[in-house]
Amino acid sequence: MDLGLPGDDDPRRTDVREWLAVHPKSTGRQLAEAGYVVPHWPAPFGRDADPLTQLVIDEELRAAGVRRPINPIGIGWAGPTLLYAGTPEQKERWLWPLLAGEEFWCQLFSEPGAGSDLAALTLRAERDGDAYVLNGQKVWTSYAHIAKWGILLARTDATAAKHAGISYFVCPMGAPGIEVRALVDMTGEHAFNEVFFTDVRIPADHLVGAENGGWELAKVTLGNERVSLSGEGALWGMGPTADDLVGLVRGAAGVGGAGAVGGGGAVDPVLRDRLVSVWMESEILRVLRLRTVSAVLAGRAPGAEASVRKAIADAHGQHVMDLGRDLAGAFGMLQGTGPAGGAGDGAGAGAGAGAGAGAGAGAGGDDDTWSRGFLFSPALTVGGGTAEVQRNIVAEKVLGLPRDP
Repeated sequence: MDLGLPGDDDPRRTDVREWLAVHPKSTGRQLAEAGYVVPHWPAPFGRDADPLTQLVIDEELRAAGVRRPINPIGIGWAGPTLLYAGTPEQKERWLWPLLAGEEFWCQLFSEPGAGSDLAALTLRAERDGDAYVLNGQKVWTSYAHIAKWGILLARTDATAAKHAGISYFVCPMGAPGIEVRALVDMTGEHAFNEVFFTDVRIPADHLVGAENGGWELAKVTLGNERVSLSGEGALWGMGPTADDLVGLVRGAAGVGGAGAVGGGGAVDPVLRDRLVSVWMESEILRVLRLRTVSAVLAGRAPGAEASVRKAIADAHGQHVMDLGRDLAGAFGMLQGTGPAGGAGDGAGAGAGAGAGAGAGAGAGGDDDTWSRGFLFSPALTVGGGTAEVQRNIVAEKVLGLPRDP
């Protein structure tokens, strides 16, 4: 698909290059103040860039090896919500250090009894003079142990219908009464946390939008989350891809049996079928992304495509990692191993269990990309809205089916 990107001498390209020449080692703050972190945002935080200009800026920064600040929840989810509903004072206070990557953010939405049914949350926020007093619990809060701020949903009216009594806050994670407890997942990493609130006081001016109007803002946040989690890599925009798997098999010595043409490739028909299926999924996702980009370039809102793409992308990520583990054969049971092309003896396991075991001993050294990815991949169909939630959105918004009772 030709997106019609402007040529090398386009003024939009030369403008970025001239700025980079003056700022060859640009900091996060410099990128933020120049509007290059979120160029589609309005000034002063962005450049009011149209979609075509955004793609040009992305290309030029990538070509120069410039990386934007890392603050996924802040830039991807909290920022757009503050931009949408924050007061001028809130935007000035929080958006600049957020965009510069100087203050890390987390998201305090899910609770033990409120995950997919987020509106069932019970954490209370009661007004007391110039503050709100919070009591309750959040769970699955990524990086709460290192975040300075969090976007938080709390119930401010227990008598209202469950969607109507929720408010949206910016929560200072260092406030007295907040306890963060680590949740170590099966990869052995500490990213998730439980967060407990006991008489936590946060200033009333940390309320975003109207009191009891938080559900509409939550939908703004979650809409951005589903787009952010539908990245190019198999693990929410990170990690290996289906093309990586195909490349490894092409370089292996007859995966699944001896005598592959050219010294590489998949001889076993079951393995070959699985590889083709995974590659086709990746192509579907690539075309969906191009469809979304082209719709934006044409001035159309992409609609429910974010949910369509996330539902497909999450299952695809699991398929990639499952196949990668199977290609590693018995070595796949060990941490730090993966389907290293050409590392195995090519004996294979035929069409039986593993369908190509023996493809490679490991990814080499202490590279745990594949073993960690395999353990992480079950989270893909849960985080950012479960696969079932995405399908409900597609059913209602695209197919026009009635809502569940």
